[in-house]
Amino acid sequence: MKARLSAQVILVTRPVDQCTRLAQLIREAGGEPLLFPALEIQALPDQSFLSALGRLGHIDLLVFVSPSAVRVALPGILKHGGIAGRTQVAAVGPGTAAELKRNGIEDIISPKKGFDSEALLDEFSSMNFEATRVLIVRGQGGREFLPQRLRARGAVVDYLECYRSVKPERDMRELAGRGGIRACLATSSTIVGNLFQMAGTAARDWLRGIPFFVPHPRVAATAFELGAQCVFVAGSGDEALVEALETWFARLRGANAES
Repeated sequence: MKARLSAQVILVTRPVDQCTRLAQLIREAGGEPLLFPALEIQALPDQSFLSALGRLGHIDLLVFVSPSAVRVALPGILKHGGIAGRTQVAAVGPGTAAELKRNGIEDIISPKKGFDSEALLDEFSSMNFEATRVLIVRGQGGREFLPQRLRARGAVVDYLECYRSVKPERDMRELAGRGGIRACLATSSTIVGNLFQMAGTAARDWLRGIPFFVPHPRVAATAFELGAQCVFVAGSGDEALVEALETWFARLRGANAES
């Protein structure tokens, strides 16, 4: 695609410390990323999960649910003895697995297809979980799908909750007044929900009219429920999001050329 993103302004709504590569890919494709974080990750102090850290040596399976879980919890884990040699490590998706690898952890169970708890559970299909001790590293109030399924198979599941997700205090009217925003990248249902809360009544109709690009059908469902008029499921990873944007704008150019 020659023109690719053609200086289109793309709203990037990830936490500020997680959007560097995505913004870079948008620029490389000729677009203009506009950073408007709709989520903040606040690390909890080690003291809040000391009891979980104390059980690390007895854990059979350590599951990280997000890159944030790795970034926040791993320093505390390493400070308290690290991951035992007997402990298997799993990651819910490729971004989480990549973050683990950047921290020197190579032997990781992660989905070959898909990038959610359901896909990871498929990877566990041949494993015996009877009396297996599982520790899930996550933020406060994470999904219960995976722990419920593992408990049903006999696992003893506990949590290491190391961060909380917070909605930033920003007014979206500044974006609505700016104009020129052609697409919104929203990578979680929480981000979508926060965006519509931040929009309030003043900017909600404006937000509904912007095409949303999301990584998962569950995120798309949230966007549609909140009134988004146009939502595209791009697939997992930054590259997939940018490729979807390129395809969308190429089709728009083609339609305009024909009209």
